[in-house]
Amino acid sequence: MQNELNKESSTLVLASASPRRSKILTGLGVRFEVAVPDVEEITTGDPHETVGDNALRKNAWARAHFPGRWVLTADTVVVFDSRCVEKPVSMDQAWEFLRMLSGQTHEVLTGVALADPSGHVRSEIVMSTVTFRELTDADIDAYFAVIDPMDKAGAYDVDEYGHVVVASFKGSRSNIMGLSCETVEAWLRPHGELWL
Repeated sequence: MQNELNKESSTLVLASASPRRSKILTGLGVRFEVAVPDVEEITTGDPHETVGDNALRKNAWARAHFPGRWVLTADTVVVFDSRCVEKPVSMDQAWEFLRMLSGQTHEVLTGVALADPSGHVRSEIVMSTVTFRELTDADIDAYFAVIDPMDKAGAYDVDEYGHVVVASFKGSRSNIMGLSCETVEAWLRPHGELWL
């Protein structure tokens, strides 16, 4: 099971259910195992505090379950008009999100937290900006025909048919996916035991 990992392993624990974060770490060449944290996430309040607190909550859960391990956690939100746009709870809401973001620029914030085996935690909030294309109902129909928006903040994925909805972006592309590979690589590169 995902939450029954080898507690003595030198591989990193990615405490996240996100397949996109696993894809990013795999692409970097990091040795990792996945555990899904059982944490109630904050969904209201200041977006920066929200992603930072959620990443740290997940990290605390993982450190308690896998002491002495490297632990990486993250939380991502889309921010539009100064409010968090989370994962949609229904297809109707997913439609609302894309209509709202159509032709507009928004921010993507990811809180990232890394604990070393001693339990020391470093954290950072990474921001990217995304500008959407002007979307027709037909565009949204076509997009939802090829991606599942339900597990994605803002109901879209820049990596999966992102060209259908995204006109341009600034900052880390992988951060828009849910984890800044630039930040993670800078933190982990000095630790050779974590690399394939």
